[in-house]
Amino acid sequence: MSDMSHIVEPHLHLDGSLRPETVWELAKEQGVELPAKSAEEVKYMMEVPEDCKTLEEYLERFDLPLLVLQKADAIERVTFELVEDLAKEGVEYAELRFAPQFSIKDGLTQDEVVEAAIRGAERGMKMYPQIRVGLILCCMRGADNEELNMQTVETAKKYLGDVVCAVDIAGAEGLFPTENFAPVFAKVREYGVPMTLHAGEAAGPDSMKTALSFGTKRIGHGVAAINDPELIKRLIDENVTLEVCVTSNYHTKVVPAINMHPIHKLLEAGVHVTVNSDNRTCSRTTLQKEKEVLKEELGFTDEEIEKMQEYAWEARFLK
Repeated sequence: MSDMSHIVEPHLHLDGSLRPETVWELAKEQGVELPAKSAEEVKYMMEVPEDCKTLEEYLERFDLPLLVLQKADAIERVTFELVEDLAKEGVEYAELRFAPQFSIKDGLTQDEVVEAAIRGAERGMKMYPQIRVGLILCCMRGADNEELNMQTVETAKKYLGDVVCAVDIAGAEGLFPTENFAPVFAKVREYGVPMTLHAGEAAGPDSMKTALSFGTKRIGHGVAAINDPELIKRLIDENVTLEVCVTSNYHTKVVPAINMHPIHKLLEAGVHVTVNSDNRTCSRTTLQKEKEVLKEELGFTDEEIEKMQEYAWEARFLK
């Protein structure tokens, strides 16, 4: 099987995976004032501190890259660069996710943001034909952003095809419960757009049950299931895939230590878990590093890692 195994990354945030030197260059080009004096300082500010306490603190690391992601050519460039970085690491299929509503401060529409990302992805695939990438459009958990989220769904419907492949919801799960976004996902269902939802990361099993009630077959993180045997059974019965991000979960204190992460228990229970880097820059990691962490810290075998990569391949949005 090993020569047939796939290298797949289903859960990866574009804005958490930018090259720090690119952020520095873009800021200079755009005349954007950064709270940093060098590319090295930018890198430091984009990376999560080792003593990060919460998901909310982790999410602050996205503020800096978003300052330079308000222009179409910048969005195209960083999307291309991430495709390039992944291709050079041997990844053959990846889904990159981002929130178009975070790039509309300077007058771009969500449609224009997505068009720029599509251009970057297509340019990357043309230059590196060994990789295929899809784009997942994230709605955001927030208080007054239903209109923005609904626009993201409209944009997803409009561009759904060879590159744009699904809708997600991301953000501070503990502050903004999943059920608040039922109207958004009712629209996603009505349009027949595929979905994956961040759930069971900073909130408990109920958040995941709500996500399942929306009709999703994929959940980002989902580690809260470990405390709910009935939910574990449901994930198996309904053939739901979990996009698990071990290093990120340690950084956001979903788990107190990497070797206490439930990913191996979930796999052994029969859940379709996958291995992901979440945010390459923010968490200083790659898909390959995540696999090494699983082997070193959690006792995974190569066969188990391959099995998870097959689960990821089966659950991919672009067939």
